[in-house]
Amino acid sequence: MMLNTLMWCLLMLIHSYPNKTLMEHSKIQSSEMIRPSYLKVGDTVAIVAPAGILKNNSEVIQKTKTLLNSWGLEVVFGDHLEAKSHHFAGTDKQRISDLQNALDNPNIKAIWCARGGYGSLRIIDALDFKKFKAHPKWVIGYSDVTVLHNALNNMGYESLHAMMCINLIEDADAIEPSVKSLKSALFGSLISYEIKGHSDNIPGEVKAQLVGGNLSLLTAGLGSATQLNTKDKVIFIEEIGEYKYHIDRQLYSLKRAGYFSQCKGVIIGDMSQLKTNNPAWGQSIETLILEVFKDTNFPVAFGFPSGHELENRALYFGRPIQLHVTKSKTRVTFIH
Repeated sequence: MMLNTLMWCLLMLIHSYPNKTLMEHSKIQSSEMIRPSYLKVGDTVAIVAPAGILKNNSEVIQKTKTLLNSWGLEVVFGDHLEAKSHHFAGTDKQRISDLQNALDNPNIKAIWCARGGYGSLRIIDALDFKKFKAHPKWVIGYSDVTVLHNALNNMGYESLHAMMCINLIEDADAIEPSVKSLKSALFGSLISYEIKGHSDNIPGEVKAQLVGGNLSLLTAGLGSATQLNTKDKVIFIEEIGEYKYHIDRQLYSLKRAGYFSQCKGVIIGDMSQLKTNNPAWGQSIETLILEVFKDTNFPVAFGFPSGHELENRALYFGRPIQLHVTKSKTRVTFIH
């Protein structure tokens, strides 16, 4: 009898104090995302490298400074931007220091990641976002920066999936649409995109918040604090340098985790430099993806120019969008 009474008391105690993390998560998912202030002339942008080594560093640094200054912006570079530690742009401690300083500094209005690669996953749990929350700022990048996007979106903040500094040393004409869309997004004039459709598109129209990023990093986040809640969201996915069976495995991993069971739509960005399966996979990448979605009912847009190609259009993650998909065109309108 005493044991049963004790168990009852414990259960009542647990129900009296709900899990704070779950409560906060639920609150974030049901409320409007916090939007950092758009940039204006005179604002300062910090450049950091949270992952891979910055190659051609002197050229990248000069081009970055020239570009941002031409937009009327000031630029500061992380103390360890040019550091090297085996695979990484400095030790974990150095990369944490640069990113933390930029997050904490109220005078920094945007953090532009110099490049991706791999490494953000190693440091994400060591970052403190307390001062960032007092002075939100745009975090910019793609690929490995997906880890930061997902963390920020889960906390209730918008972020910017866009080109990185390393891309500035590529062909100027080829990256011009990327540069223009980045500037438009940062200064608040990015409204919508309309691109050519795809014969494999699944038509439909939805209004929902946009989240996502690189497929490998979305999969790597499963079971962690950076796993996304994709309920009632549109998911953006891009990838580079993978075998089709790797992509298939990762998509099924996300599917089994519930990513596609209650989402509102999917936008497929660049699927770049896919490796050749041996034996042959036997399907196009579009057919592979549609097979994963065969028992779902939402619009799917293929061929959106965002990811690891030179044309890498900026996307507001955490922002509600109106997604209109037909076989002939895809239109993404950001709801301001």
